[in-house]
Amino acid sequence: MTEALAPIRLESAEQLAERGDVQGAPPLDTATLDRHASHATWIMARPGGAAQARCSLWWTATPELPGRRCGLIGHYAAHDASAARRLLDHACAELAGRGCTLAVGPMDGSTWRRYRLVVERGEEPLFFLEPDNPLDWPEHFLGAGFESLATYFSAVTEDLAIDDHRESAIEERLVGRGLRVRALDPSRSDDELRRIHRLSTASFTDNFLYTPIGEEDFLELYRPVLSNVPADLVMLAEQGDELVGFVFGYPDFNRARRGAPLDTVVLKTIARAPGREWAGLGSLLVARYNRRVAEGGFRRVIHALMHESNVSRNMSTRRRARTFRRYALFARTLAP
Repeated sequence: MTEALAPIRLESAEQLAERGDVQGAPPLDTATLDRHASHATWIMARPGGAAQARCSLWWTATPELPGRRCGLIGHYAAHDASAARRLLDHACAELAGRGCTLAVGPMDGSTWRRYRLVVERGEEPLFFLEPDNPLDWPEHFLGAGFESLATYFSAVTEDLAIDDHRESAIEERLVGRGLRVRALDPSRSDDELRRIHRLSTASFTDNFLYTPIGEEDFLELYRPVLSNVPADLVMLAEQGDELVGFVFGYPDFNRARRGAPLDTVVLKTIARAPGREWAGLGSLLVARYNRRVAEGGFRRVIHALMHESNVSRNMSTRRRARTFRRYALFARTLAP
């Protein structure tokens, strides 16, 4: 008789490679495990068999929610619903045993890394650097007693020349305060990224499930992306020597790989300095960004991976963006 699946704690990625990882799963190597500093990695497998499901757990320095202590489930992959249910139940028991009262997943340690799942795919092809997953994975979480904790969406617009009178007034006010907007300087890209990191830390503090990231970790994340991004697709807004806003985007290189025209930009991040004096700066930067990418020959902009309640949704709606994909993050209440 075939022996039952059982949870096995891994000490290294080499053990996973020796057994065989979950078929079709995103690679999980030693460098990733070391960099992400998970507290434990588990697989569900039969004795001597390949992994049928896997996940890593984090239970300290996790995002904060009022009245909850969050534990994270990330590096998630599962071959089928049965293995997934056993793994997720085991993961929740482990987190509860560490004092967590809410299991959140999938999230690879923080929102700076891979997190959430595609729940409505739509007809738009996958864009460059967009996370993807088998469409049965959300059902794995729901079937294990999780509920949707947060929802996100991506949208695309072709209306790059919309003239909003509000943005003209905002521009007049902010330029009067000494605002200037320029492209990123690739000759000092690390210095530019350090400034972006400092502003991101101040700007995103109140974002849902935010946790800070160190400067070196930030550089490690963004250097590879920046090396492939035309400098004029990263716009910096300054007042004197102070960075007060930025827009970070890149071409949708997946289109070229499919043989389609490279006519789309992925707008990944918009940020501005806290304070009422900078109200409207995000909208102004998006308007200028659209003009810039249109002048560069692009005809579409993807507003990527926005939280449903984020202010960026209003900016996307004003640009007549069409939602084409939805994502969700899941949570399960844990018994003491």
